[in-house]
Amino acid sequence: MVYPDRAAAGRALGTALEHLRGTHPLVLGLPRGGVPVAAAVADAIDGELDVLLVRKLGLPQHPELAMGALGENDVLVLNEDVVARGRVSEAAFAEVERAERAELARRRTLLRDGEPVAMTDRTVVIVDDGMATGATVAAACRVARAQRPARLIVAMPVSAPEAAHRVRPECDELVCLWTPDDLGGVGGAYHDFHQLTDDEVTELLR
Repeated sequence: MVYPDRAAAGRALGTALEHLRGTHPLVLGLPRGGVPVAAAVADAIDGELDVLLVRKLGLPQHPELAMGALGENDVLVLNEDVVARGRVSEAAFAEVERAERAELARRRTLLRDGEPVAMTDRTVVIVDDGMATGATVAAACRVARAQRPARLIVAMPVSAPEAAHRVRPECDELVCLWTPDDLGGVGGAYHDFHQLTDDEVTELLR
């Protein structure tokens, strides 16, 4: 099971999310790779498309593991157990946070035209092109929770089983079409997995 590209994966995912049609769901893509998937999902279920601007705060020694996340409106989520186990100093944490705040601000300027769409009391669907470790999506869920959606759904075309296990407690519903035991990386699930440009993302959001 290999997807031709991200849009095709989104269309397949939209079919699995038909039960959300009529609820006016808010479909949030994680830039950059999640946006074309989310755009196709939104088209399929008559949803409203936006981005969830979140930056993972990776452990200095293991950047793939989230010790927290930054979101819009100055949302800061900490995974305190990860910080403690990683023995992260205040200086090291501040350095990571500084770099990720700068990138979050850059993407906000680039991708935002006004205020983000409100999540409060909405059915919210977080979409990415896949999950290898689940760290970023788990962090995104916690950022979204702070906005008090009525229901929080994570929808993925592909995920490693361990990542799905990690994310499931963070949301109300997890929809994943494919959880291969031997997923070496998300890119292996796609024929076309090119690195999206900022221009491609902004065009999809228009």
